[in-house]
Amino acid sequence: MVPGSDGLQTFWAKVEYDGTDFFGFQVQANRRTVQGEIERALERIAASKTRVVGAGRTDRGVHAEGQIISFSMAWRHSLADLQRALNAVLTSDVVVLELGLAPQGFHPRYGACRRVYRYTILNRPWRSPLERRTAWQIARELDVGWMSEASGCLVGTHDFATFGRPPQGQNTVRTVFSAEWAVAGPRFTFEIEADAYLYRMVRSIVGTLVQVGWQQVSPDEFKGLLEAMDRSLVKLVAPAEGLCLMRVDYAAREGV
Repeated sequence: MVPGSDGLQTFWAKVEYDGTDFFGFQVQANRRTVQGEIERALERIAASKTRVVGAGRTDRGVHAEGQIISFSMAWRHSLADLQRALNAVLTSDVVVLELGLAPQGFHPRYGACRRVYRYTILNRPWRSPLERRTAWQIARELDVGWMSEASGCLVGTHDFATFGRPPQGQNTVRTVFSAEWAVAGPRFTFEIEADAYLYRMVRSIVGTLVQVGWQQVSPDEFKGLLEAMDRSLVKLVAPAEGLCLMRVDYAAREGV
C-alpha cells in the first residue's frame, strides 16, 4: 500500500454493532457513541486523533449489521493487520467485519445510493429475554395482511414529511425502492430500501403500520397519512431496539 503525499491513506470499513448501550452513532460530548468508540480505537493504534465518517447516523439504541465508515490515517502494515488491531481494541459491542482502501473521493454518506433497514417485531404474549435488545415485543395480535397492503403505498418518490424531519435543510422527499413484511412464526420483519431517510422515518412508519395491524388505521387511511405531509398525525413511534441498518449500497464505480 502506497501512502499519499501527506503519508495518509483513506480506508473504508463495514461495521456491525449492538446499539443498545450507545447514544447513537454520531459523536456527542460526554456520551458513549459508536463513532466515538471507533475513533478512540484508532487513536490507540495510530497514536493520533483520527476522524471517522459514517454512512448513516443511527439513533440511540439502533443497531447495524452493515454500517459503512471511512477514515484517513498513516498505516504501513497490511489491511488484515489493521482490521485485527481495530477488533483487538474495540469494545465487545462493535466489530469491523470488512476493511479496504477507499477509492479516491469516496464519502460513505454522500456516495451512498441506497440504504436498507430492517425492523423486527416479536408478536407473542410473552417477552423474550434473548431478543429484548433486538425486537419490539407486541402481545396484541397483528394483521400482517393489512400491514403489507398499507406498506405498498410507500414505494416510489414521495414527500415523507408525515413520518420524519430532514437531518438538515428542508427537503423531505425521498425515494423508496421496496417496503415489505415477512413472517417467520411470531417474528415479523419489515425491510425497507430507500435512497435516504428522514430522522425517525422508519420507526414512525413502523409504529403507524402497527396501528394498521391492530386495525386502528386502514390501509387507505395510512396512504392518506402519507399524503397529508403532517408530522403531528403520527401517534406511535416504534422503539429503537427493533431497528437495524442492514446494508449500504454504492455505485459500482465506488469500488466498495
